[in-house]
Amino acid sequence: MARAAAATLIAANPELLGATALDVSVPGRRLVTALQFGVAAGQFVCVLGANGAGKSLTLHTLAGLRLPAGGGVRLCGRALADWPRRERARRLGLLTQVSEDPFPGTVLDAVLVGRHPHVNLWHWESEADVEVARAALAACDLAGLEDRAIDTLSGGERRRVALAAVLAQDPDVLLLDEPQNHLDPHHQLDVLKLLRARADRGRAVVATLHEPALAARFADQVLLLYGDGRWACGDTATTLTAAALSDMYQVRFEEVLVGGRRLFLND
Repeated sequence: MARAAAATLIAANPELLGATALDVSVPGRRLVTALQFGVAAGQFVCVLGANGAGKSLTLHTLAGLRLPAGGGVRLCGRALADWPRRERARRLGLLTQVSEDPFPGTVLDAVLVGRHPHVNLWHWESEADVEVARAALAACDLAGLEDRAIDTLSGGERRRVALAAVLAQDPDVLLLDEPQNHLDPHHQLDVLKLLRARADRGRAVVATLHEPALAARFADQVLLLYGDGRWACGDTATTLTAAALSDMYQVRFEEVLVGGRRLFLND
């Protein structure tokens, strides 16, 4: 779907995930103050900020893993806390920054975990669930590894398995904490193209990144977290600027245009 068609989709669909006056804190420090944030079907939002600015904690709060210090989160127009866990998991998926595999198993077993919200209690995964999992593996360039033991994979392969599990979950909203962790440049781009395509097909995607140029290339909107309570959210073209990055990262940035793409260089 082209960006223009995606924009039409955004205008036609209501907000899928939102925050009102959301406060995110750690002991002795307010990281985010009164955040007003919303993401609709068809949107890809990138979250940027320095280490310790609260990117992961904000994502965890939006996912319901931790209580906000103030304000609230809504999913599909309903308070997040009011959703039964299984129904919430069908609507919202989270890829954490660190993924662990506590039990031995195959790659396919690990990805099928993403289908659990869709499987009735005391039932096994169906052939349709297996096909969804295989398609997610293929989308993450892991076709053919279904029978490999998960503990024989590289760090980058494990990261893509974790992403495939979230894709197999097939939620309306995908929250992804540094989905490019451990990935080589080829797979970093592939993952962002994959997430862009998911958004263009009507999902809402929110991902934390460390590279402003990639946010400029793939995201419709950015959420900038300054770590001192301040934040900025808006269209990538107008919100993601060298001045904002210089303030946020406390190092001077300069914007350059190369091959029609915005790059940000820092001293």
